[in-house]
Amino acid sequence: MSQFLRAGLLTASLLSGAVSAHFQELIPQSDSLNAASGGQVQLALTFTHPMERGPAMAMGEPMQFGVVGPQGKQDLMKRLTPTQVDGKQAYLADYRVTRPGDYLFYLEPAPYWEPGEGKMIIHYTKVVVDGFGALEGWDQPVGLPVEIEPLSRPYSLWTGNLFQGVVRHQGEPVPYAEVEVEWRNDGSVTAPSDGYVTQVIKADANGTFSYAMPRSGWWGFAALLEADKPMTNPEGQQVPVELGGLIWVHARDMK
Repeated sequence: MSQFLRAGLLTASLLSGAVSAHFQELIPQSDSLNAASGGQVQLALTFTHPMERGPAMAMGEPMQFGVVGPQGKQDLMKRLTPTQVDGKQAYLADYRVTRPGDYLFYLEPAPYWEPGEGKMIIHYTKVVVDGFGALEGWDQPVGLPVEIEPLSRPYSLWTGNLFQGVVRHQGEPVPYAEVEVEWRNDGSVTAPSDGYVTQVIKADANGTFSYAMPRSGWWGFAALLEADKPMTNPEGQQVPVELGGLIWVHARDMK
């Protein structure tokens, strides 16, 4: 193999690794809580590459973490417990549901500097958990700067169901927004090529997108926008900012 070709392949490999999709995970033990569970749920907060099963990136202390439920909006920052994933800082949080209703857990992570892409990343993330089968409240907005409004109920979904949502920025629909989709790999699937790792779809003129989930497990939908203003990176330089609006939904096989 020539030195030129070898260098070209190495460069391509480095670039491929640099552009792997980042997903902020906010994964509860279950998307539906009942009397048997006692209403208790633990959530795992990890910044990672879910389809590739890592590696994880170190999370700074989140800017905000909370839940919107039947009792209104509740700050859960004091419930965060630091942990390690792939040797990088992540978080766990425990919560007990006490009333029937839907619980919208949300997270604003600390801005993350990605030198490979030359930008800061902020992924506003949410997941909806059904409490005791009330089955209502799942479509209310949290009020995040970038947010996916679910048009399909985002829990109790069968594998193959069509998930639909609207990408919103400051409450307004984002026409033709790009949405990245990844499955949280349990180790049972190996992508045949890089293009299968992150699925990419575009919203329509009304900011609406659709995706049929072909496998059971957790699916992350990330609507990505560029912020209007740059931020200062750790080296003191002004750099662009990727804003993400994420939602996690779980699909289950019909048995």
